[in-house]
Amino acid sequence: MADAAPQLSSKNWFGKTSAGVIFGFVLAIGLCGIFAAYGPGSVSFESAQGQVTMWLTAPLWAGILSFSFLFRDGWRAWGWLGLASLLVWGLLFATGFAGAK
Repeated sequence: MADAAPQLSSKNWFGKTSAGVIFGFVLAIGLCGIFAAYGPGSVSFESAQGQVTMWLTAPLWAGILSFSFLFRDGWRAWGWLGLASLLVWGLLFATGFAGAK
């Protein structure tokens, strides 16, 4: 029989939770920024895209926080979510949308 993958456990829950809360929020805001920048239409408070962008933040954050418990340990969660956040925000800054007024 082949070696089985290690079982998921409740160990390292603090590291996983803190990574999901902190970098999950940063990543959710960045993903909403990408949606606002590249989505259809203009973004204003009254527009449909602005409303979808605003209401999309919480489910994205909750989803990222939920999936952060699938990492093997807290260090991996911090590393991968941090890298994803850097990539998303790097894309926003590289294209000039993060500082747009």
